Amino acid sequence: MGLTLIRKSTGTRPKANPKVALVLAGGAVSGGAFKVGGLKALDDYLVDRKITDLDTYIGLSAGSILAVSLAGGVKPDEMIKVLEGTSTKLEQLAPHHFYHPNLSEFVNRPARFLVDLLTYTPSVAVELARQIPDLPNVVGPSLRALIDKPSYTRVEELVMRLIEHVSPKREVPSLTNLVPTGLFDTRGLEQWLSGSLEKMGVPNDFRAFESDLGKRLYIAACDLDTAERVVFGPDEKADVSISKAVQASTALPLFFRPARIGGIDYIDGGIRNTANIDVAIEKGADLIICYNPFRPFHNRLSEPGEEEHFVAGAPLADGGMLNVINQVFRTLLHSRLRSALQRYVSDTRFKGDIVLLEPREHDAEFFGMNPLAFWKRADAIREGFESARVSIESNFDELSAVLGRYGLEMNRSSARRRASRLRAARGWRVSKTDAPQAGGRSPKLKVVGA
Repeated sequence: MGLTLIRKSTGTRPKANPKVALVLAGGAVSGGAFKVGGLKALDDYLVDRKITDLDTYIGLSAGSILAVSLAGGVKPDEMIKVLEGTSTKLEQLAPHHFYHPNLSEFVNRPARFLVDLLTYTPSVAVELARQIPDLPNVVGPSLRALIDKPSYTRVEELVMRLIEHVSPKREVPSLTNLVPTGLFDTRGLEQWLSGSLEKMGVPNDFRAFESDLGKRLYIAACDLDTAERVVFGPDEKADVSISKAVQASTALPLFFRPARIGGIDYIDGGIRNTANIDVAIEKGADLIICYNPFRPFHNRLSEPGEEEHFVAGAPLADGGMLNVINQVFRTLLHSRLRSALQRYVSDTRFKGDIVLLEPREHDAEFFGMNPLAFWKRADAIREGFESARVSIESNFDELSAVLGRYGLEMNRSSARRRASRLRAARGWRVSKTDAPQAGGRSPKLKVVGA
């Protein structure tokens, strides 16, 4: 099942002047490429109003790069070319943008540690020399009390006073200070996006962006020192450029160093929220299309007339620790998103609809991709495209009816023609798992609410 629908609206007549928001969750490198493929598939079905013609775009982490690009008018077709390096409009989003070395910390931290280590003993010796003259006054009362009435407690008090007085106030340099806060730096992504916006003639400012393009853009990050979500946008925190906001939102801990902007350290927005559907609701969206590329992998499958078997060929734990971490990570993110969706179901203030697009739960190939492997982007694009097509084709009538209420007309025939051209151009072959199946085994739309 790759589609979930939350129905809060009533009636079937088209809504007047609907506001449509696109919410893009994180996903790292492979998840971002997966979303590009899925957005291409969805865009192929749309007739007049395309995925670049919506009202509000909200992104975090890898989704923030896509949100800015789509809101700026870059179509999914062009985004595929940008990842492939065949775009004539924009510079390729290349490995050096993702794997931009955190050179400053790799150099500065060892240098600072060496200085601290070399100056530690001399500074402690000087400090001790200053403390010795006051030693009789400090320990004298405790020593006299011990002599007057010996006891363990008074021995302990004397020793503690002595230690407290002569102990150096300066801490011993720790080896952990040698470790950088991240292997790479998000400045490479910021520089690419800043240059791309300039090349497109699009303002790198949230308020000017809305004024010029008529679209509202929001990027979410997390403040490392407070663990609170920070939303950048035209009517939110707007004193940071769009490219800097994306730099903050994509700073995946450990892989990237925190992005220090205006004296504040930001980390990946996905740490605080899986998606930001609530932002879309607060900004007045009637229809929210949310794309989340990470969900738990369902490794057990039972086909009609067949015994239950492992989709991956074996239990996930047999694949080692990385498989376990991958599944746990996906489960945490997905559970958090599902809990949020349940809140929206019971929220009486929201009267619109939410369409949640995700990978199929039995997609073993996408589950096996390293989220940080840039060289897997072509495979991820294909997986995202075919996964979204299967989900949309299998539920075309229901989805078309919902999107149609908000001015998003869908056409199945044109989408099929575009898919055929794309597959032919890239040599993609449709496998059994990439095609809607008969007999009720297709991934059906899950409808929540009424």
